[in-house]
Amino acid sequence: MNAPFDGLPGDSGEVLFAPDHGATAPTSKTIAIVTAGTSDPSTTTMLANRVADAAAKIGAQQGIEVTIRMVNLRLVAADIMTALVSQQVSPALEAVSDIMRDADAIIAATPVYKAGPSGLFTAFFQVLDNDLLIGTPVVLAATAGSPRHALVVDDQLRGLFSYLRTITVPTSIFAEPADWTSNDLGKRADRAATELIALVTGGFRESVRGDAWGAYQHSYGSAGGTELGISLDSDLMRLATGG
Repeated sequence: MNAPFDGLPGDSGEVLFAPDHGATAPTSKTIAIVTAGTSDPSTTTMLANRVADAAAKIGAQQGIEVTIRMVNLRLVAADIMTALVSQQVSPALEAVSDIMRDADAIIAATPVYKAGPSGLFTAFFQVLDNDLLIGTPVVLAATAGSPRHALVVDDQLRGLFSYLRTITVPTSIFAEPADWTSNDLGKRADRAATELIALVTGGFRESVRGDAWGAYQHSYGSAGGTELGISLDSDLMRLATGG
């Protein structure tokens, strides 16, 4: 099957934004774009790229070398559905999961169909390991053919990403056809990008996944197979052992 990367140069699907600070070694960060756009070109992907470009430029201004990785769900749609119904994860979907796990931040973009996010988009996040994205900063974005769907991002997507224990930026991005000729869209993209970089540089993800990791509820074998410990100091385990 096709590799799950699309629209970016190079075999790895990466674009690098490097700061110009002489000999000073820059901090390196990775932003993963997840797009459920199904057309080519896709306005959903274009919207996500717009935010990513703004974030990369802001990062470069702060001495951060930003690598952007693209995950195009259209190219792994069959793999996602197979995992959803059979729990069998293909190598391609495993590679996508690794990108999500290693990303310092995520831009998640979906088209809106019938007053809801794409089924492909929601299915992908339903098959991901529940621990994979803990503490990861996320920008939420959506496109639609009508302004009537503008509340889908805040009404439906924030709850999903809250369940995944990510940290979503305050500014969400929504675009319908008239927005593409408006300056307001660019301003919102810049604002969301600024919020995203602030969370990345503030070390929120690292703190949560370090000092506070044990305070979260984990499933056995989660976090890419690294959560293998079983705590006996819980009400359920004490009941199971007769204690």
